[in-house]
Amino acid sequence: MKKKMPLLEVNQVSKYFGVLKALDSVDISVQENTFHGLIGPNGSGKSTLLKAIAGEHYPDQGNINFNGNDITKHSPELRAQNGLNLKFQITAIFPELSVYDNILLSLQSSESFWKLVLSKSRASFHDRIMDTLARFKLVDRASSLAGELSHGLQQWLEIAMAVIRKPKLLLLDEPTGGMSPEERRATGELLLPIKKECTLIIVEHDLEWIKDICDNLTVLDQGKVLDDGTVKHIEASQSVKEVYTSRV
Repeated sequence: MKKKMPLLEVNQVSKYFGVLKALDSVDISVQENTFHGLIGPNGSGKSTLLKAIAGEHYPDQGNINFNGNDITKHSPELRAQNGLNLKFQITAIFPELSVYDNILLSLQSSESFWKLVLSKSRASFHDRIMDTLARFKLVDRASSLAGELSHGLQQWLEIAMAVIRKPKLLLLDEPTGGMSPEERRATGELLLPIKKECTLIIVEHDLEWIKDICDNLTVLDQGKVLDDGTVKHIEASQSVKEVYTSRV
């Protein structure tokens, strides 16, 4: 049987900021329709790697392949057009617009100028928007201003805004940051069905949460891959235990 090609391959990627080597020859392989976690102590390079994949930073060395194409020098906009989206830790919603209109704008961002001018897309998107709002437990808040939502609901709204565009790969930077334990649990339940249609790479500090949701984990330390494998493998890794005992 022919081996399935990874959706994303990061090959020997290094990134410098002045004399600081934030990423040091990082290799990562992510299979389609899986959840892949990036964990490690503060300053280990997790967010830098996520931004390199998204195109916010360009690697100084190495290459990044996505869906069979070399995207190392592609702009963030081109990567997004090809199905790669990044959700930062800080929410990027439109607080003075309704929850419904936030979702609508996310969809309309890929529409042609004339469709927008003629307002043809709003009606055609309605059912899709309502289905997504229901999926993320926001349907009862459709007419509420996004800025009036709790922090947890704002995070769900932004994830919904990304998912409705049907990306092949979604990058999440600390999606449960600032949430209560109950909100973190609910977020995991909301994300799991996405696996059927979208691959996730998740940076997260809550180890128990990320172990419950992810298929594979990559552990970074001082810009290097310390270990990589299934959750069971990482849980048994002595080198990972030592890092989290001494530096988290």
